[in-house]
Amino acid sequence: MLITRECDYAVRIVRALAGGQKICVTQICEEEVLTPAFVYKILKKMEKAELVKSYRGSNGGYALNKGIDEITLMDIYRAVEPEFFMIECMNPDKPCVRNQGDGCKVHKELCRIQKVLIRELSAKTIKKIIEA
Repeated sequence: MLITRECDYAVRIVRALAGGQKICVTQICEEEVLTPAFVYKILKKMEKAELVKSYRGSNGGYALNKGIDEITLMDIYRAVEPEFFMIECMNPDKPCVRNQGDGCKVHKELCRIQKVLIRELSAKTIKKIIEA
């Protein structure tokens, strides 16, 4: 699936961290009305993608690893959904049986639309979106 609930929650986590300070998961959950278990899971993916950094210990928490003037929606979505395809048949690892020979015309149109979508999701930084 393209933009999942997990993607939505990841954007909300970035929004909570947008102030630039380190905050704990409890604060993120309170600000964005999210559950801790899900937030930890998403933060782990975002840390692996180097969008956030974690701080351990009693004063621990999370902070953005990049400025909001460097992060786009596409960066966030790819952090939690590395294989960002509109539909499964677009995934080269799971080719559609109908996309043989000249290929499926619907598939070709969806590929065109996905390119536009990726371009648009990459066009603005989170800072520009928040300040708009």
